[in-house]
Amino acid sequence: MNKVAIVDYATTKFRKLTDKSVYELACEPAMEILRSSIIPANKIEGLLFSSCSNDLYTGAIASEMLGINPKITCRIDNLCNSGTVALSAAYSYISSGLCDSILVVGAELRNSPGSKLIWDVSRGQFTSPIYWASVFAKMHMREYGTTEEDMGAIAVKNRSLAINNPNAMFNKPISLEDVLDSRKLVEPIKLLDCGALCSGAASVLLVSEDIARTLDVQPVWIDGIGQQTNCASVAHAIPGVFKNGSSKLAATHAYEMAKVNPSDIQVAEIHDAFTIMEIMAFEDLGFARTGKGASYALDGDIAVNPRGGILGSGHPIGATGIAQVCEIVCQLRHEAGIRQVGSSNVGLVHNLAAAGTSATIVILRS
Repeated sequence: MNKVAIVDYATTKFRKLTDKSVYELACEPAMEILRSSIIPANKIEGLLFSSCSNDLYTGAIASEMLGINPKITCRIDNLCNSGTVALSAAYSYISSGLCDSILVVGAELRNSPGSKLIWDVSRGQFTSPIYWASVFAKMHMREYGTTEEDMGAIAVKNRSLAINNPNAMFNKPISLEDVLDSRKLVEPIKLLDCGALCSGAASVLLVSEDIARTLDVQPVWIDGIGQQTNCASVAHAIPGVFKNGSSKLAATHAYEMAKVNPSDIQVAEIHDAFTIMEIMAFEDLGFARTGKGASYALDGDIAVNPRGGILGSGHPIGATGIAQVCEIVCQLRHEAGIRQVGSSNVGLVHNLAAAGTSATIVILRS
């Protein structure tokens, strides 16, 4: 099986609104990669388009706009972890030998149909993800004594990190008082406990080991991938995600494939669409003991969400997972400038979808 490397990456500025189409938005980071001339456009053998847009044949349309004539192209939609599912598919194509190079592009507009889970009949009128975040928060507070202040501290931390990210939607710090005083949406979740949907795009270029060795760039290798889908509806997600959900199982698979332990991870991008989700992720990933995720957020020894996470950067659904990968690649290549969190060489991406019913964990090494 061929080794697979990421050799280039790019992310747009995340913004609330844009007058661009989803195709035009997707072309922004893809063109930045193509202009670098690491690999000519006519040598790229695949393009995978990650989006929850209703537009059809998006992979082929984006390929034509970019001047690429790929062997393989398609759109991949899996809600909030569409980006890492697309990355995993690209990895599979290259590791199997079907392609030598694939451009993965994620793009989303703020009004994406993926923002409302109206297909899930188990939710009744509760079609927003905030309702399951509320349930998880209440369960964690009841079982482990987690407080609203603990959750608020996550928002304060990630917004402060976003200050150093020029592509982040939010570039101003907030205080714990700001979080606690923000409008309560669904008990106990407040406005500043939530990531904001936005428009944005991100892209990564994957190649086989043979090609990577010929390029004058530092490759970042995909060492491990773990994926798990437990169900689709929130009715089945609540007890399962809380105790032994898709995130925990996917992490186990990724660690086994990469032959690493949680203690080997030096920098991580955590899916913090809501503050409680970062706390739960620390426990699911083995960074903290069960019930201790809140205290780990303040005292942990792994650099987490250096770009500001979803809470600071914004959440363009189909692009989020790819943007997370871009940040870890940037950190492992020591190209993050003021955001750089040390000389890390092993990083992790944690990307969820639909109440944590599915998860992708990716382990990268420079």
